[in-house]
Amino acid sequence: MTTPRYVDLSYTDVAIATAMIVFDGVLSIVLKLGLEKKLAIAAIRTVVQLLAIGYVLTWVFAHPQWPFVVGVMLTMTVIAGIAASGRGSRRYKGLRTDALAAIGISGWIVTALGLGLVIGIRPWLTPQYAIPILGMILGNALTAVSLGLERMTEELTARRPQVETLLALGATRREAALTSVRVAVRAGMMPTLNQMTVVGLVSLPGMMTGQVLAGQHPEQAVRYQIVVMFLLAAASASATVLAVVFASARLFTADHRFVASRLVEATSST
Repeated sequence: MTTPRYVDLSYTDVAIATAMIVFDGVLSIVLKLGLEKKLAIAAIRTVVQLLAIGYVLTWVFAHPQWPFVVGVMLTMTVIAGIAASGRGSRRYKGLRTDALAAIGISGWIVTALGLGLVIGIRPWLTPQYAIPILGMILGNALTAVSLGLERMTEELTARRPQVETLLALGATRREAALTSVRVAVRAGMMPTLNQMTVVGLVSLPGMMTGQVLAGQHPEQAVRYQIVVMFLLAAASASATVLAVVFASARLFTADHRFVASRLVEATSST
């Protein structure tokens, strides 16, 4: 049996694959879904963004000095924080800062531990490892934080009478917010837990698939994917917890009052 070789794709191959998006657009028109414009914009953004990061990574890999690597990673982190803060239906002043801090702290710590302690990369800021691993972790943390913050703000809004009653009866802000915090953390962790439940049975994750396509032995690809999945779970949990703790600190005062007026609809200016 011959060893499978890595197949390079040309831009012609990519153009042929574009026909699948065109088919989606035609389907939207026929069924009057109204999604053709969004599909076109999403497809264009996908091409432009991936081509741009491809050129950036090519340059960074050719010049692997830590300032360049850190610059790319910081840019990714800021974008993830901004994206996570813009998905909820309710907002409060400082939401973007909280999302960015939660994602940045958990993402960078988990990435450093994973690369330096588990995989053993020296230095851990080696771009071929640090940038892709951080990217996967940020993507998962982004989803977890956005879901957690959305659920947290919705829960506090819906449970405002109960929360204020608890505070009036002498409960601390931690005790009054505990139920909402638990619901929010569960919501943030659920996508990663669902992914871990079916990984290898229903879906083959992107990192594992990429390594197999590149010719890596499946057993090694599986080991890498296990490590990555556990890193994603750790980052998602820690980022969600940090985000809802930061949100509680802003929505409750030091003298244990719930300031519901700080929560506004997403369409309002904060």
